[in-house]
Amino acid sequence: MSISNPTLQLVGIVKTFPGVRALDDVNFDVQPGEVHALLGENGAGKSTLMKVLAGMYQPDGGKIVIDGSPVVMRTPLEAKQSGVILIHQELSLAEEMTVAENVFLGELPKKRFGLVDWKTLHQRVYVILNKLNCDFEPTTPVDSLSIAKKQMVEIARALTHDAKVVIFDEPTASLTDQEKVVLFDVIRDLQADGVGIVYISHRMEEIFHLSNRISVLRDGTYRGTLMTAETNEDEVTQLMIGRSLSYERLHEHVETGDVALSVENLSCGKLYQDVSFEVRTGEVVGFYGLVGAGRTEIAETLFGLRKPTSGQIHLQGKAVDINSPVEAIQFGLSLVPENRKEQGLVLAMSCRDNMTLPQIDALTTGPFVSGTEELKIYNTYHDQLEIKTPSWRQPVQNLSGGNQQKIVIGKWLGMHPKVLIVDEPTRGIDVGSKSEIHNLLRKLAKSGYAVVVISSEMPEVLHVSDRIVAMYNGRVMREFTSDEVTEDNLIQAISGLSDNNLKVA
Repeated sequence: MSISNPTLQLVGIVKTFPGVRALDDVNFDVQPGEVHALLGENGAGKSTLMKVLAGMYQPDGGKIVIDGSPVVMRTPLEAKQSGVILIHQELSLAEEMTVAENVFLGELPKKRFGLVDWKTLHQRVYVILNKLNCDFEPTTPVDSLSIAKKQMVEIARALTHDAKVVIFDEPTASLTDQEKVVLFDVIRDLQADGVGIVYISHRMEEIFHLSNRISVLRDGTYRGTLMTAETNEDEVTQLMIGRSLSYERLHEHVETGDVALSVENLSCGKLYQDVSFEVRTGEVVGFYGLVGAGRTEIAETLFGLRKPTSGQIHLQGKAVDINSPVEAIQFGLSLVPENRKEQGLVLAMSCRDNMTLPQIDALTTGPFVSGTEELKIYNTYHDQLEIKTPSWRQPVQNLSGGNQQKIVIGKWLGMHPKVLIVDEPTRGIDVGSKSEIHNLLRKLAKSGYAVVVISSEMPEVLHVSDRIVAMYNGRVMREFTSDEVTEDNLIQAISGLSDNNLKVA
């Protein structure tokens, strides 16, 4: 990439909120046809900077320059008119409307007398969806789509404008591997058209695959810019968090206890078949496989969200029939779901109230909830999990991804489970917080919990697991101990190769 006149420059950007200086003299620029990655821990200021750029926040200092001319963008519409498109991490779709209506929301093509030109609308959106290889129609209601497909609708919006800069904020968080390939092709097409790309992600493999340069924020300040081809993950991590991280396996030889959970020949229709495994107290068992392998569906069955068609579940040696999450909790099972914001938290509620939500009946006398007991429980797990928040009153939506995840984990630890199932424990979490969550999971196992970790990230499942169950197309292909597993034989197993073809380290 040759350095030319920037499409976008942010010069000395300052943004303050009551009591917080979120951005302090931040500089950032994007060249035409460049993918410029923006990295930093949760709370480093990335989202605030992008909201300033997208017209959602007004800077308190500094200036924004597009194609050499200073601009003031007071609204997202003015930002779009200036050629800046933000694809949000949090979906911002009108669920009750169709795909086509969402893609051209606020800019629907019109006929005479202000009537919507539906034919033209659907034709335009069809072309965009076809370019994205989407398998749904312009007339499809958005609320009928999966999260991954809704994300593709968000991306489709960007292709309707004559964009100069497109900001992708964690765009692959909800996408399948196949959808990621399509997204990366779209990004390359935009590059070829001279569009500047700002790419925000916690996934280092994507950053090094896509980007030309990497800029880093820490604590609201600009820490530097690196040429991607001339740096490495450790250097970037040090710039982000001020220290390097060790990615060696966390586990050491542990003394495991009795079998806490045993699953025998469990099936659930076409989702998964004849699954058998066990988890002992004191160990972490990881589940790894491609999207559609059945890992999350097994967790949902164990937690009473799905009804198995055959097979048995034993907890501490006793056969159990789990028909609901309430029964699962009573049996000593807890599930930290993969989508913490939609399934694990009430975002507008305080940290304390989220933490004690499953115990609310036990803390209630008549019409009153004991705030004293709630605070006692919250303080216990706030300290144990080292949750960073200014107060228990803080709405959980204001916390970083890592601290939100700790709130969900603490919520279930308060129920004193025998088995803790954690689905995608570090999705959308920065590298520093990932390390904290990994260490926490190992610490919980060492203290006597039986821990199940489901992850789509190979380094993670290798990092934290004592044993790994490899799944393919709804079946267990192989179970590995930490001593025998390698990246090669794990990839072979999740690709559906027979046991005879597997290479054992």
